[in-house]
Amino acid sequence: MNRIDDTICAVSTAAGVGGIAVIRVSGPDAIEIADRVFRASGVNDMPLVSRKSHTLIYGEVRDETGNIIDEVVVSLFRKPHSYTAEDVVEISCHGSLYIQQQIISLLLRQGCRMADAGEFTRRAFANGKMDLSQAEAVADLIASSSAAAHRLAMNQMRGGFSRELGALREKLLDFASLIELELDFSEEEVEFADREHLTQLASRIENTIEKLIESFDMGNAIKNGIPTAIIGETNAGKSTLLNRLLHEERALVSEIHGTTRDVIEDTINLRGVTFRFIDTAGIRDTQDKIENMGIELTYRKLNQARIVLWVIDTTQPFENLYSLAENILSRSEDKKLILVFNKSDQADDKMKEDKKQFAITIPDAEYLFVSAKENENIDLLENRLISAAQLPKTGTDDVIVTNARHYDALTKAYNAIKRIQEGLRSGLSGDFLSQDIRECMHYLGEITGEISTDDILGNIFSKFCIGK
Repeated sequence: MNRIDDTICAVSTAAGVGGIAVIRVSGPDAIEIADRVFRASGVNDMPLVSRKSHTLIYGEVRDETGNIIDEVVVSLFRKPHSYTAEDVVEISCHGSLYIQQQIISLLLRQGCRMADAGEFTRRAFANGKMDLSQAEAVADLIASSSAAAHRLAMNQMRGGFSRELGALREKLLDFASLIELELDFSEEEVEFADREHLTQLASRIENTIEKLIESFDMGNAIKNGIPTAIIGETNAGKSTLLNRLLHEERALVSEIHGTTRDVIEDTINLRGVTFRFIDTAGIRDTQDKIENMGIELTYRKLNQARIVLWVIDTTQPFENLYSLAENILSRSEDKKLILVFNKSDQADDKMKEDKKQFAITIPDAEYLFVSAKENENIDLLENRLISAAQLPKTGTDDVIVTNARHYDALTKAYNAIKRIQEGLRSGLSGDFLSQDIRECMHYLGEITGEISTDDILGNIFSKFCIGK
C-alpha cells in the first residue's frame, strides 16, 4: 500500500480526447506544487496559497522554462472541505492528450506521485469522509447504466445502507457491554442483560438482516442487468432476435443448423431497466461433441436466468416441442417464461393456431408472435420484458444490497445472530453469547470498513479507475 501522506495527481476525466480534461492533485503539498506551475491572469495574480477555499482562478500552466502549456481554470479546495479531506487542486485544461501528458509530467517533476487506481477515494475513506460501503458506491455510481442502478448507488453513497448497519451494531454493542459486565461479576451470579429483551432484539435483527440478504438477488439484477436467456431449437432465429433487441449485429446469423455453439452475452437498457441477454446454442440431438458442449452450457445458463425467452419457429411442426418443454420447464419453475413464436410473417393461420394451442398447455407462460427479421412486434416483446422484470420502484430511502462482498458478510452475520438465538433458548452462558454477538458485529463492521485489512482495501480500490 502506498503512503497516504504524500501528494498525488492523476487525470480524473475519461481517457481520450474531449473538450476539457480535469487533472486532480491531492495531498499536503497540493497547493504549493500547483503554485509552482500555475500563474493567475489579470490584476489579481496572488498565489494559490493566499486564496480562499472553493474558488476558481483563470490562468496559465507554465513549465520550468516559462513556456505556456495551456490556459486553464484551477479549482481550489482546502482541507478538510474537499473530496479527500486533504488540500485539493483541480486543473481544468483543454482535452488534448498531449496537454494532459505535459501537465502530468510537470506535476511529477515538481514532487507529485502518480495516483494508483481508486487512491483519491481510498484517501477519502482513510480520512473519514465516507465509510467503505459508501466508497464502493462511488464506483457503482460511475458504472450505473440505468435509473434504478443510479438510485441505489446514490442512496448507498449518501449513507442509507451505512445508517441501517450502524443502528444494528449499536444495539448489539449495548447488549454485548451488559453481558460482558456480567462476566466481571460472575461470582455474584447477577444478570445485567434482560434475556427476554435480548431475544426480542435478536429476532428483530435477524429479520432485518434476512431482508437485506433477500434483496441481493434484486439488487444484483438492477446493478448488473437482469439475466435473460434466449433458448430454443437450432435455426429458430435466436441470434436474429438478439441482434434485433440489441440494435446491432452482435451474433452470427446463418441458415446452417448449430451455428451458435458458445454463449453470447450483451446488455441493453430498455426504459431504465438493464437486461443482460444470453444467446445460447440451439437445442437439438447431435453427435457433434463441440455442439453438445454448447447445448450443455445452454442448460447451465438457463438455470442462472430470471427471464427465459423460448424462441420457437412458427413455421415448423409443434409435436416435437413437448419433449423439449419437459427439459425447459424443469429448469424454469422460478423464472418468467415467455414463448416467442418467431418467423410469424412466414406462417399461415393454421400454423399460428397450432402454436397457440401448444402455448396454452404451458403453465404460467406468456406468448406472442414476432418476426425478428422483419422487426414485427419487437416493441411488444420489449413491453413484455419490462413487465416480466417486476422491479420494485426504489426510492431514495430504500436499502437494497447490490454488492457480493456485502452479501457474504451479511450471510455470516445472519448465521451469528441465529446462534445467539439458539444460545438464548438453551440458556447458554454469557461468555459464549458475548462471542457470537461480537462475531455478528464484526461482520457488519466489515461492510462499512470499521473492521478491515489492507488486503480487503487493496482488492476493493484496485477495481476503481485511476483518477477516482
